[in-house]
Formats: sequence, C-alpha cells, structure tokens
Amino acid sequence: MNKTNSERALAFAGILQALQLVQQTAYGKSVDQFALQTSIHSIFILDADSVQDVYGNIQGLQQGLELIKSQLHDKNKKPDLELSRYLITLLHLERKLSKRNDVLETLQQGIKRAQAQSEQFSETHTNVIANLADCYSSTISTLQPRIMVNGDSHRLSDSNTANLARSLLLSAMRSAVLWRQAGGSRIGLLLSRQKLVIEAENWL
Repeated sequence: MNKTNSERALAFAGILQALQLVQQTAYGKSVDQFALQTSIHSIFILDADSVQDVYGNIQGLQQGLELIKSQLHDKNKKPDLELSRYLITLLHLERKLSKRNDVLETLQQGIKRAQAQSEQFSETHTNVIANLADCYSSTISTLQPRIMVNGDSHRLSDSNTANLARSLLLSAMRSAVLWRQAGGSRIGLLLSRQKLVIEAENWL
C-alpha cells in the first residue's frame, strides 16, 4: 500500500465519515445512504492493494472528504468537538488493537461470517448489521477506553439503532487501520493537517 498523503486523506475521510454517521444515527438525523453503504462495505474488504480499493467509488466518501476540510481547516466554523473526541479515542484504541493478535483474529473471523451472510442478503441488511455489531461488541468494545456514544437515549435503546452505531464504529476502526497502514499517525496528523486538506480538496 502506498504511503502517500493522497492515500492517507482517503483513509482519514473514511474515519471521519463513519464517526459522523454514528452521530447522525444516534441523534436520529438524516443519513446519506450512499455514504452509509460505502462505510459498511469497507469493513468487508480485508485485503486491498490501495486505500481506494477498500472504498470503491470515491463519491461515497464525499461526506468524509468534506469533513476533513471542516474539522482541520475551516476558520469560519469550529470543529465538531464530539467528533474530535470520538476520533482521539478511536486512534488510541487502534494502537491497542494492533498489539492484540487474539482480538484481531476473532475480529477477522467475525467479519468473514458477516460477509458470508451479506451474500445471502445485502451488506446493510439488518441481520448483517446485527452480526457486525456483535463482532464489534465481542472485540473492540472489550478494549479500553471504550467509545461512549452520545445521542437520543430512546433511539440508542432500540436494538437496530444500537447495532448500526456499533457497525459504523467498526467501519471507523477499519479506516483507522488503513490510516496507519498508509503511514498515518497521531503526531503526523498534527504536523500534516494542511496537506490532508489539500489532498481532500483534490479528491473532491
């Protein structure tokens, strides 16, 4: 996989997009279905030659690419602090996950089971989403610190909503793994914000 700013921008867009979809789901806001399908689809692509291959159609990452601009660059609009909190926790968790081969193995097996199920239904079918959510709960959710999702408590008590939120957190983690594989790091994020913004604008 090429370790370029262009590749890192796509992976970072994947992270931000999935996390914002978690927010929108939790608060009952409108969700872009193309973005949702793109984020969920990325979970099932376990081997790829490039970051772009994981997401397929780049149009499905437009929401995430726009978020790079608003979170890292827009002087007229403050960054979404809740989204930033999710991001910081996620990147911390990804580093812990990378050192746990046992959890990674369980995670991969769970994704493969959900992938087989998706061939009978679809990648965003409620049964598949429930399977992915269980996969997240039994692996990533066992690590600390856990990502505590804010939102409408009534909505989050609904199993379908909670399952979708967990599946999207799994998607965000998939993108975080890609981000690291493409050479991304927390320190690099602080030092290369403008480069990511430029690459996001180029993709858009």
